[in-house]
Amino acid sequence: MKQNKPSARPFSAGTRRGAAQKPEEERATHRPWHHLPGGQFRNPAGSPVRSQAPVKCTLPFFARMVRQSFDKVEVPEGHVIPRPLAHRALSDHMVKQGDFLTWLGHASFLLRLNGKVILTDPYLTRYAGPAGLGPKRYVKSGIAIGDLPPVDYLVVSHNHYDHLDERALARLPGKERMTVIVPLRLGEFFTARGFKNVVELDWHDAYDADGLTITALPVVHWSRRSGFDTNRTLWAGFSFKAERHHVFFGGDSAYGPVFEEIGKAYGPFDTALIGIGAYEPRVMMAASHANPEEAVAIGRDIGAKRLVGMHWGTVVLTAEPPFEPPERFMKAGRERGYTNHDLWIMAIGETRDLSDPWPANT
Repeated sequence: MKQNKPSARPFSAGTRRGAAQKPEEERATHRPWHHLPGGQFRNPAGSPVRSQAPVKCTLPFFARMVRQSFDKVEVPEGHVIPRPLAHRALSDHMVKQGDFLTWLGHASFLLRLNGKVILTDPYLTRYAGPAGLGPKRYVKSGIAIGDLPPVDYLVVSHNHYDHLDERALARLPGKERMTVIVPLRLGEFFTARGFKNVVELDWHDAYDADGLTITALPVVHWSRRSGFDTNRTLWAGFSFKAERHHVFFGGDSAYGPVFEEIGKAYGPFDTALIGIGAYEPRVMMAASHANPEEAVAIGRDIGAKRLVGMHWGTVVLTAEPPFEPPERFMKAGRERGYTNHDLWIMAIGETRDLSDPWPANT
């Protein structure tokens, strides 16, 4: 497996540029807080705790999810751009100079920064689960896998099926040329599937190339691919910092004090891609996924100029109405001082320019 030498560790568990002090346990053991002695990982200090919800909550939830799997989701007009039009718009942007963002659905985006194409969390086929099981997406990916442009960097936040789609990876061309960037212990998954250039990053490690710095950042979530590997691989968000734009990609995350630390150590950001869906019931989801109001708080904490809602509008994972998240997100954003211009609810398949310089240069 190809390993990069981390170019920087801007702060460790919140010690640099005004962040909180290291927890006492980390100071005593010299082991990062999120590394447990048995080989598992845990969330940043002060994060909400993921615990077993009561049966009176879980049984109705799973029964509802089973019922909903047979229901047709009514998709509003304009939520999805027809694929021929989406492909044409993406192709037009590819021949231009400049940075852009394309939403493929859920947490999957194409970004071009400094001339390099980044693909995030490629859940691009039908089911968020193994062997045709699991929740089924009610809209196709914005761009067909065969129509994707050549990918320079494939960046995956964690190993859950709605973010790491093995069937999509099997069909993804360019395994020999692209660089895959993943959190710790997830690299072997990719090398075993034919990817040649794989880089694992711990939180705060950075990979520098092509005028682009990709830094793995702590978020509040967890990992599991089977019933026996809970938290054995790390999860992460990412900073993508190029000459003229600085992007935060949140992966999957609940809200926690770590985002204020990220803002102090790495901010400001021009654009933040933040999950706004999969949040009900709160007793089950509060330690895994931010609700729309918390997503806006994350954006504020990290110093983001523009917020893009993601992790919604693609597949039913939880109990909230499928098209409630953007309404709450827009309302919460305006209440926290953002304008409509700076709150993006994109259509699946839509491509938008990222034309503003990142704030540190202004």
